[in-house]
Amino acid sequence: MKVFIACLGTETNTFSSMPTGVRTFEDTMLFRGDATRHPPTAFSMPLHVWRTATEERQGQVVESIAAFAQPAGLTVRRVYEGFRDEILDDLRAALPVDIVLLSMHGAMTAEGYEDCEGDLLARVREIVGPDVVIGGELDLHCSITPAMVENADALVVFKEYPHIDVGERAGELFDICLAAHQGDAKPVMAVHDCRMVGMWRTPVEPVRSLVEEMQAAEGRGGILSVSFAHGFPWQDVPETSAKMLVIADGDMGLAAETAQAFGKKIWDLRDETGQGTVTIDEALDLIAAGSGPVVVADVADNAGGGAPSDSTFLLSRALERGATGLLSGYYWDPVAVRFCEEAGEGATIRLRVGGKCGPDSGDPVDLTVTVKRILEGASQSFGEATMGMGTAVWLSADAGIDLILTSTRTQVFHPNGMTQLGIDLAAYKGIAVKSTQHFYAGFAPVASRIEYIACEGAIPPDFATIPFQRFAAPYWPRVENPYED
Repeated sequence: MKVFIACLGTETNTFSSMPTGVRTFEDTMLFRGDATRHPPTAFSMPLHVWRTATEERQGQVVESIAAFAQPAGLTVRRVYEGFRDEILDDLRAALPVDIVLLSMHGAMTAEGYEDCEGDLLARVREIVGPDVVIGGELDLHCSITPAMVENADALVVFKEYPHIDVGERAGELFDICLAAHQGDAKPVMAVHDCRMVGMWRTPVEPVRSLVEEMQAAEGRGGILSVSFAHGFPWQDVPETSAKMLVIADGDMGLAAETAQAFGKKIWDLRDETGQGTVTIDEALDLIAAGSGPVVVADVADNAGGGAPSDSTFLLSRALERGATGLLSGYYWDPVAVRFCEEAGEGATIRLRVGGKCGPDSGDPVDLTVTVKRILEGASQSFGEATMGMGTAVWLSADAGIDLILTSTRTQVFHPNGMTQLGIDLAAYKGIAVKSTQHFYAGFAPVASRIEYIACEGAIPPDFATIPFQRFAAPYWPRVENPYED
């Protein structure tokens, strides 16, 4: 058995003006055939799982590139085509193969390519023919498109948000594709359009029970896999809405019926699963009144959604109110990081922070700060993976607020990204994280309370007013009942 593995992806915010070029891939993850020789990241982890599973069965692995970029705007055309063609060239050289497994995001858009995953899968299918098994693992913030379903035998989507199940889903996909190759299963896929745009947090009810019900349905009565593709609200493409995807063993009717049934469950929970938010002032009030670290998420400036991660709306208001005991990060500000490196640890300097990437970043903030710690090669945990932060700097401002700057644009995933700098999180009344949900698993055990802020920024959490152009279908919450003709 010969298995071909590769990774190519990013999450494209089509409203963002930040181009996704080769430097963004290099700064995030770029391996050429040797990703499995390095510690796993979130999107190279499937390749590790697939290599191990194949070699345990005495199979041969052919590994191509693993390229993933921190979310931003449209991927530059020549960059997408270059990486895609590397994969295709490696695949041609590897022929014949039995199984092709691809780690992708599912919401990647490039100049001239609205559906990068569908394009890649179609070209792979053209090369290998109809009999080779093709499988893809997708982030749950993906847009399931007809081209993806038509050209893959099996697509498996992360179930958890935060994404703590990447390895498990990779194993699930491998098992389905192996069974198909050996003739023990005939996977068929059906998709139900939920006609919803939103965010669903899987650690809390009622979504927690829904995920468990999806998992309980797998392996029973001919159902191989149940996936809820949440969609990515800021990828303006025709298939932006959330989808339910079900793989059944040879029974398309069963797959469609199951997808529709779970889609109805999601629809019936719509009022219970809406994203609750607080204002900046309400968040600061909670922090001032709290007895321990109150964690508040600046969801509108999440680098993982294509935001710049340098907005100052929350920081500016906190300074206006004279807030103290607040730790805020991560601010993507390579220029400020450079100045801190020049000054050195222990130095007190005047520093301009944030507000550098455009109107969605707010205005720069001028502070007098003490450089508490500088750490090159900083990193943080993301599930079982490790994510780089570049150089991280811990600053203490005279105004009574501490900040963390990074030279690499990244969201907050885990407290160890902060504690590695020598920070005692328990010493703060409030911790403001630039993240939407991936911070939750790590910070829930140390937080006295967690809230999400409806703040200005590149990805504000008002799904009813996103200015879609390409996505034209009616959806909730923009309309009360998108199923009405």
